[in-house]
Amino acid sequence: MKVPSQLVRRLTPADAVPYRALMLAAYARAPEAFTSTVAEREHLPLSWWAARTSGEPGTVDCVVGAFVAGRLVGAAGLAGERQARTRHKGRLFGMFVQEDERGRGLGDLLVRQVLHEAGRLAEIRVVQLTVSEGNAAAIRLYQRCGFERFGLEPFAVRLGAMAISKVHMWREVVGASRGRLPSAPAPG
Repeated sequence: MKVPSQLVRRLTPADAVPYRALMLAAYARAPEAFTSTVAEREHLPLSWWAARTSGEPGTVDCVVGAFVAGRLVGAAGLAGERQARTRHKGRLFGMFVQEDERGRGLGDLLVRQVLHEAGRLAEIRVVQLTVSEGNAAAIRLYQRCGFERFGLEPFAVRLGAMAISKVHMWREVVGASRGRLPSAPAPG
């Protein structure tokens, strides 16, 4: 059953408390999927979580959330690069949907909303992400949303004695009046 897209929206600082709770649960339930840990994030002040959700329309950084019956059950973020030569890239981060809400299309809606937010920005031309190697469901989701693999980072994250590799994926952003970025000619 698909959930209506109106239940996916940008989060605001008023959503900081449920966003914090959702992400702390995500770090605890799926530690292999995130570089952040509960220990690193649980002591951050609520103002840090509010700042993550304070992106104004037209700015790059934002977090979108999926709501079911008024309850935040999923989230994903978009962060922009700050350096002049890499400002054309955005990064999808912090993607999570609660286990009991999976299989309803919310992950797809979250990723597509992040891509929509990126598409509204003239500067962003590419969105990249990393996903833990072996997370077949997430990789399939990103591929359905148009992402392609471009590399593998071995030993990207350490979880106790276990090393987790990260698959790097990218997708060009589609927006009004965008053409493809020209590539530099090959040297030689």
